[in-house]
Amino acid sequence: MQRASFRPDVSEVDAARADWYALLSHLFLAPPSPSLLDALAQSHDAELPLDSGVLAVAMNTLSAAALACDARAAREEFDALFVGTGTPLLNPYGSLYLCGFMMDFPLVTLREDLSGLGLARRTGTSESEDHLGLLCETMRVLIIGAPPFPPQPLSLQMAFFERHIAPWTKRCLADIRNAGPANFYRVVADVADLFFDVEAEAFAFEDTVLARDDAVSLT
Repeated sequence: MQRASFRPDVSEVDAARADWYALLSHLFLAPPSPSLLDALAQSHDAELPLDSGVLAVAMNTLSAAALACDARAAREEFDALFVGTGTPLLNPYGSLYLCGFMMDFPLVTLREDLSGLGLARRTGTSESEDHLGLLCETMRVLIIGAPPFPPQPLSLQMAFFERHIAPWTKRCLADIRNAGPANFYRVVADVADLFFDVEAEAFAFEDTVLARDDAVSLT
């Protein structure tokens, strides 16, 4: 998005969520660089406790995949999946999955929502705003902010996620997972799917708490 990244005084949980979205955004927009693969590989813990949280296990799985992959292979895989010659094998755009066409009304709705927030696509970005990688970047900005754009309330993050990410990403990630060339990106899809499930569950819990609080306030 058209903002510079920064880290205000946010909670540890929100900082971790923003980091997850930043990582997924990078991986869906471009092949991992040698430095990113190396950083992921170095974070692998062969003795990760069995009772570790689901996201810790997911990150360790991704780290193991990075350990077994080199940058050239990852680049070739990314190109085979998302670039190719002519029509790409996969197009991770919300409009395509929601209505069967690129650049259709879901993108119009998304752009209206972004405009209402004061956000816009960064100049020079070739992908449309409904690309999965850019939606992850938008979530990062909503969570942690970017000057002069402040972090947004959890209720707004939830509304954006439920409107623009949740309705279609499971099908998209399944397509990535089942694509012939997918190897490293099969793991990326698995990890992204798990992370989005965790987000959806957290939002649902928060929504229940808010509804309960509203009910109490009316009594």
